[in-house]
Amino acid sequence: MSLFDLKGEVAAVIGATGVLGGAIAQGLGEAGAKVVVLGRNAERGGARVDAIKAAGGEAVFVTANASDKASLESARAEIEAKFGPVSVLVNAAGGNDPKVTVAGDVKFEDIPLDAWNANFDLNLVGGAFLPCQVFGPGMVERQKGSIINIASVSAHLPLSRVVTYSTSKASVITLSKFLAREWAPSKVRVNTITPGFFPAEQNKKLLFNEDGSPSARTEAIWGHTPMKRFGEAEELVGAAVFLASSKASSFVTGTDICVDGGFLCQTI
Repeated sequence: MSLFDLKGEVAAVIGATGVLGGAIAQGLGEAGAKVVVLGRNAERGGARVDAIKAAGGEAVFVTANASDKASLESARAEIEAKFGPVSVLVNAAGGNDPKVTVAGDVKFEDIPLDAWNANFDLNLVGGAFLPCQVFGPGMVERQKGSIINIASVSAHLPLSRVVTYSTSKASVITLSKFLAREWAPSKVRVNTITPGFFPAEQNKKLLFNEDGSPSARTEAIWGHTPMKRFGEAEELVGAAVFLASSKASSFVTGTDICVDGGFLCQTI
């Protein structure tokens, strides 16, 4: 058996209808896992399932709202009926609400509480807390599992404009370390992947001008990234397959793998 062979694993990827989650789902499927694409957009989910199958993998789409515990429990039952119990959980749902962007005339004290709470609900509650509550105990009971939560470089450094996104993603890292400690005796590993800057729909307006040219923010990001570029979604796959593999990362838990082109090691 290869270090990175995921045959026999059932991988549930929440947020696989998005760019980064979709690439991870694709990679897990190509490594041999049975992949469950979880999300709210059936059209995007179906397209990802088709892509995984076209590459020779097995996949199904299951509708789920990551911020709704009952929805996740229903999804878990459907997954178990189709593929069996989940052994790999990837929490890739998340995003930033423009209402909590601190810029121009908008100051920290102007952030509406409901918008602040909504971002935490998206990135922390739905992005890690509830899915871990729903899928984690079964892994503990079966004494087998890998949970991969998606963080952000903004969880480590106080980036401008995205205070709520940064603090909610920092909370994801802390929660992951807590669960890693709690569930390690039951052979359930919990880790995070910290992506650097990867263009997606949610940040396109911040990164590019209307004519498609790089924005001032993009120039600043590239200036702080030793590799001088954005990441490609497929560049997250290696870290995800490594953490999903019970053989390759059997002694790895509570850690955070940065895939950021060197962003977090850059100073002056």
